[in-house]
Amino acid sequence: MTTQVHVAPLRAWLAERPTAWRIGAVLIGSWLIAASSWMSAPMYPVPMTMQTFAVLMVAGMAGARLGFAIVITWLTQAALGLPVLADGLGGLAPFSGPTAGYLAGFALAAFVCGWLTEQPLLRAWAPMLAVFLAGHGLILACGWARLSMLIGAEPAFASGVWPFVTGAVLKSLLAVAVVKLAEPRIRAMQT
Repeated sequence: MTTQVHVAPLRAWLAERPTAWRIGAVLIGSWLIAASSWMSAPMYPVPMTMQTFAVLMVAGMAGARLGFAIVITWLTQAALGLPVLADGLGGLAPFSGPTAGYLAGFALAAFVCGWLTEQPLLRAWAPMLAVFLAGHGLILACGWARLSMLIGAEPAFASGVWPFVTGAVLKSLLAVAVVKLAEPRIRAMQT
């Protein structure tokens, strides 16, 4: 096998494997995000979870297309009623309520951050941290936009953005650490 250094490690590892392996990776990735959804602290109107950590970690490991596929699969499972969202929720209600913007932001951030982290100059620790912080900003901006429609701009910022800023920084640091520590191990399996 050839090593694809400028490709996300999981995507490179799966490149020469059968399609069933990629399908399996998408399902496992979606279940990883689901498990992160269940780690939540109750807040109103949006709970604090580990979802953003998992989404960004998946983006950094899988790249734009595979990361996006993983997040869309997770959201599809939620829409079908599986209990894969925060607090074990599923069904269509979360896609029209206060969390709808965040859910859309997850898919957008997975693609954007996955694409950016596949750029050779952005795979180092500090640039990847900047990408993941921007990803959190994108998710929070999408969440704030939807929440603003429901409760107004200022209350939406006060309850749907500001309380999540510290967590966003910590989860970005954690996501970079996981990606950078796992990357050499995954790349070693390619040879």
